[in-house]
Amino acid sequence: MAHVTIIGTVTAKPESRDELLGLLAAQVAPTRAEPGCLNYDFHVDAGDPCCFVFYENWRTQADLDAHLAMPHLAPLFSQLDRLLARPVDIRHLTMLSNMAGQP
Repeated sequence: MAHVTIIGTVTAKPESRDELLGLLAAQVAPTRAEPGCLNYDFHVDAGDPCCFVFYENWRTQADLDAHLAMPHLAPLFSQLDRLLARPVDIRHLTMLSNMAGQP
């Protein structure tokens, strides 16, 4: 199955780390409930508590595009300049193996 895989890295300013953590954590449940979301996993870098990483798989690019337009992301997107130490980094990947749990 062809799908869309991305890794998003979001780095907080040290003084806004806890606020950003709360906003990012609040995105997990509603995003996982979106049509087309195959998985949406939220991590923090083991060596940098200000660096958050999302590993995401979407059924199609249209599903990912719809996700990025969801109203539940507005509180986060409206404050990125204030909260982030650097711009969001999104890497698009092509999976070479099957997804876990699939033959």
